[in-house]
Order: sequence, then structure tokens, then C-alpha cells
Amino acid sequence: MTRTPLTTSFWPAECDQPVLETTVGGVLRDQAALTPDAVALIECDMAGVLGRRWTYAELLDDSLRLAEALASRYAAGERICVWAPNIPEWVVVEYAAAFAGLTLVTANPAYQPRELKFVVEQSRSVGLFMIGEYRGNPMAEIAAEVAAGVPALREVIDMTDTAELYARGLAPRPLPEVRPGDPAQVQYTSGTTGFPKGALLHHRGITNNARLTFVRAGVPQGVTTINFAPMFHTSGCACLTLGSAQIGGRMIIAKLFDPPRMLDLIESEHVEFLLGVPTMLIGLLEAQARQPRDVSSVKMALSGGAMVPPELVRRVKSVFGCDFTTVYGQTESSPVVTQTKGNDSLEDLCETVGQPLAQTDISIRDPATNAVAPLGAVGEICARGYCIMLGYNDNPDASAAAIDAEGWLHTGDLGTIDARGYVRVTGRVKEMIIRGGENLFPAEIENILLEHPDVAEVAVVGIPDQRWGEIVAGFVRLTPGARLDRNALIAHCRAHIAPQKTPARWIEVKEWPLTGSGKIQKFVLRDQLVSGELTDA
Repeated sequence: MTRTPLTTSFWPAECDQPVLETTVGGVLRDQAALTPDAVALIECDMAGVLGRRWTYAELLDDSLRLAEALASRYAAGERICVWAPNIPEWVVVEYAAAFAGLTLVTANPAYQPRELKFVVEQSRSVGLFMIGEYRGNPMAEIAAEVAAGVPALREVIDMTDTAELYARGLAPRPLPEVRPGDPAQVQYTSGTTGFPKGALLHHRGITNNARLTFVRAGVPQGVTTINFAPMFHTSGCACLTLGSAQIGGRMIIAKLFDPPRMLDLIESEHVEFLLGVPTMLIGLLEAQARQPRDVSSVKMALSGGAMVPPELVRRVKSVFGCDFTTVYGQTESSPVVTQTKGNDSLEDLCETVGQPLAQTDISIRDPATNAVAPLGAVGEICARGYCIMLGYNDNPDASAAAIDAEGWLHTGDLGTIDARGYVRVTGRVKEMIIRGGENLFPAEIENILLEHPDVAEVAVVGIPDQRWGEIVAGFVRLTPGARLDRNALIAHCRAHIAPQKTPARWIEVKEWPLTGSGKIQKFVLRDQLVSGELTDA
């Protein structure tokens, strides 16, 4: 589609692709009608060995059977939380919840009791669907502890216990009519009070966004993908799962991202489409360099969720011999807002995050005045369209702050747009740290560290890192007489929060750089560490 060059930092939505009135369950039902015997889902265990598989007809049958069981135990509109790694049951529960009119709440399987309890309580979940253990995290024990403290939680279900999962309740109900604008998921994203906010996403948003992302990437019908993106994130359960379903794709769901084993599967299963945050792609490249496989089947790699280094784009295109597409977005936008095309120039692939997806308005706005910025000027990236969340769960003030009266979602990211509509991300208004594509929240980590008796004051900052995009740095001022004991502080963090939130670098400070009002200037700490003025303890 040819467009007149922009004259201000406002891109009116392109309408060359329609917004379909689809639901999560509906896209599975439609594809099962088109390709009932095509393989839809394949299990990949911790060792990288393939196991159970479902055709589209079989996946639909299991999802509807589970939906009827759920409808006999829960009322339409209730919330159930899925707390598990990438296993086939995750996919079945996702579709079943959609058919039953339930809202799915996603939780990271690395969560510790404090984190899980917050998500279950804040989301008003009445059911918790989990597995007993994952990578040393005693999930069954944690679930029992959390359930004892949350009276509203009626059920804790082991997803691997088929009889328990599919059990019928005492109040059988017909499956409800589910509308495209109904809530589909609560996904937890950035917060400033120490815990994240729950973005309430609707069926229309996540189904269309997945489809349009696949269209922009040029993914053809029936391709094979490996889903090693976490299912608790929109990249795994929305973009890849729902995108694959709408092209009749064969999705291998990997319980563990292990680069050598993923490469073995790419070779043996002729995987054609890869989706992963930069850290994952770096892991694949490193494993391929150690032991080359035949990866010529890969036709497209997609990455986002963190800044994608230009050198990574070049290496993926060279090593895999494939096209590359970069996406930009956030959970609140279902999640993709802009995306490059496979035939974009290397400069655009490496230096921009592409043009807005179809049916999405983009503007760059002055953070102080909310006015549209001049073309090329840095401002806050804002998005508007079908993909924007309904709001933050039970948080009207935060919802109003994020989505203005004209329907613009304020992303908190800074960037520019050029006359062609290509967006560049230049920084973040928020202090959120994006490590390996996962959002981490400084206030939460700071609150945990302040509970340690040796810590008087603390500031947590994201530091640029070639592998992870950003890593967590903890700046601490100790209590009198204390010394900085890295091992003790790491153990303290690991006991209360997920491992990836634990600072990788520890810096002792005697005095803080402060604003006139007495607030710690985190950007000064970051700059001092990057420049070498401050060093690790």
C-alpha cells in the first residue's frame, strides 16, 4: 500500500487487513473444520524428546471436553490461573477456558509464594492449575501454602492428573456464548508500587494481533514452529499459539529451552519459523557454532521483547540463511504494535522496529503536553486500535493513566517515527528492566532487599548487556558495621523472588546522587557503573 509521507509524528492505521470478529476458541474451531487431520500440537519434554501429539480435530475435542468440565465447576466470567511451564495441557486449558467463558490468568512457574499469592489474589482467581515441580521449584508445596492463605481459591488442580483436570462438577452448564470483546486473559506487566499490574486482554485483540503478526512476517500456511517462548507471556500463549492455529501450523511446545536440543529438533523436524527474545536467539547461535546442524529449513526468525542488537540480526540471517523480522510492543497492546518486513533493508531491520501493524494508529507525543511531536522528534510512543487492553484489572486509576480520553495507550517508551512510518525506540520513560524479554520491576526487588538487616538503602537499575539486553544491578548502602556479602544477599533474594530478578551485579555506595527533592538519580548510578566510575563489590 502506497502512502503519502508523514508530515507529523502520527500514523493513521492502514486498513489493508481486516479486524476479524474472532475468539480464542473460535479460531481453533474454525481451523479444525478446515484441516481436521493436520497435526496441531506436539509435546517436547525436558530432554527434548517428542511425545504426545494432537491433530486439530483431537485438540478441539479435548478442549471442548475440558470446557464442559470447567463449566460444571466455574461460572462464566470467573478467573482461573495457570501456573505451569510449556506443556500441552497449557494449550488445552487456554482453549477450554475460552470456550467456557472463563478468563485465563497467567503466572510464571518460577514464582515464589509471595509472587504467586499476589497474582492469585489481585486477579480474583478461583482456580489454580499447576504442576508439582519445575526446575527445582517445589510448586505443589508453594500452591498449598498460597491456597491456605487465599480463601477465594476454590481449587488447586494438578494439570498432569487427567482425572482431576477433567473432573465434572455438580452444576453442569451449557457452554456460554463468548463474544470477541469479552475478557480472555489477565497478563501481569509493569508496576511502580512493587508489584505488577494485570492487563486485561480481550479475545478480539489477541487473536487478530497474532494473525496480523504472522501476516506481516509472511508465514505461510501449515508451517512447523517450536514454541519455546514462555506460555505465561503473550509471546507464547497469544502470538505463537494463536498465530500458528490460524495458519493450520504444527506447533512443537518445548517444556525447556535448551539450545542444543532445540537445534536438533530444527534439523529433524524441519522447523520453518522461530520466535524468541534476543537471549534465546543468541543461545541458538552459540550452540550452532559449537556443533553445526542443518538449519536450512528455517525461513523466518522473529524477535522482540528487548532491544534487538544489529549484530544479532546479521548473525541470524547469515547462520540460518533466513529472513528476520523485529517486533515492538507490550502486553497492554496484545502485544505487537510495530514490525519490520522480511524484505526491509538491512538498515531498517537493524535500526528500527518497523512500521505499525494494520489497524493500529501510532503517534509520538510530547510527554509533558500530550501533543503530537514534530516528525523525527523524540517523544512517547502511543498506540490506538483494536489491540489495546480493556484496562488494568481492578485498577481504574492506573487504567486512566495508561489510556487517555482519546483512546491512546501511552507505552512509557520513547522513540521517533520517520516520514515512511518506521519507528525507532530510543529509551524508556519507565524504569522497568527488560531482561531476556521479561519485564522486571525495580520496586519489587528493592522492597525485598530492604528486608535484609544489612541493607539500609537500595536502588535497583537495569544495565545494558549484550546477551540479555539488560541485567539487574543492585546499588546498596549498608547499615553501620555491615559488609557487602554477595552470597547472603543473593540467597535472600532467591528465597523470596524468582531467580532472574536477583541482581547480577552488586555495588556498594556510601552516598547517593540525589535530586533537589531528595530522590535517588538512578540514571546517574547507571551511567557511573557503565563508565567504570563505580565498580562491583
